[in-house]
Amino acid sequence: MTQWIRFDYQEKTEIGTLTGDTVSEYKGGLFDSPQPTGRSMPLSDVQLKAPLVPHSIFALWNNFHERAQKESQTLPDVPLYFMKPITSVIGPGETIYRPRGHQGRVIFEAELGIVIGSTCQEISEEEAVQYIFGYTCVNDVTAIEFLFEDKAFQQWTRCKGFDTFTPLGPWITTGIDPGGLQVMALQGDKVRQDYPVSDMIFSPMEIVSLMSHYQTLLPGDLICCGTSVGARTMKPGSSIDIVIPGIGKLSNQFDDLSG
Repeated sequence: MTQWIRFDYQEKTEIGTLTGDTVSEYKGGLFDSPQPTGRSMPLSDVQLKAPLVPHSIFALWNNFHERAQKESQTLPDVPLYFMKPITSVIGPGETIYRPRGHQGRVIFEAELGIVIGSTCQEISEEEAVQYIFGYTCVNDVTAIEFLFEDKAFQQWTRCKGFDTFTPLGPWITTGIDPGGLQVMALQGDKVRQDYPVSDMIFSPMEIVSLMSHYQTLLPGDLICCGTSVGARTMKPGSSIDIVIPGIGKLSNQFDDLSG
């Protein structure tokens, strides 16, 4: 198991691995067999960033049995998903901002993120593990009223695509089996979401396989696996932690833009 990070150090953005509280620097692209530089530094000396700048962001809807049952949703035959702009990405410790002038609800959604490591097209479920680089924590933030603002068209990309609406990190963990993972969201000191990956309608391997039959997936693509019950409204000044034991804890604060 390896934890890959992206960080600022001495006014440069670098990649590396994290072992305990020690960062080991690497050179090259994250998906192009990066090589160690031999330089290391304490974690306290670097500023963590989002662990990757995604090539594309895909996000699933209605992918958990418990939520589908609670909301009386029909189980889908194929993964249902939309896309988010890469400009919505922020890293650990950065602030999620309410869209300027918006007074409606902004909710958090704790999700497992799949990071694609190599180009895949029309692969089987059994082959999918070869194409997954690793996993990360995602907060799929939503300004929910925008979704239904126009009765003729549900605006998934708009309501989920504002700047700062895709916090991810704190790192990408490789070499783990996602099947036994638990996904949690903590609002302040209260656990709001706590659900198993095993409750997914489509498992991570199934998602990658099926989506690779719809379009070619490329290195750096991020797939957000959807969320289960418990997503709630965020209040300005509150902290939101997305916690997946075995991966890490992604911490952000929510606030209003000034003006």
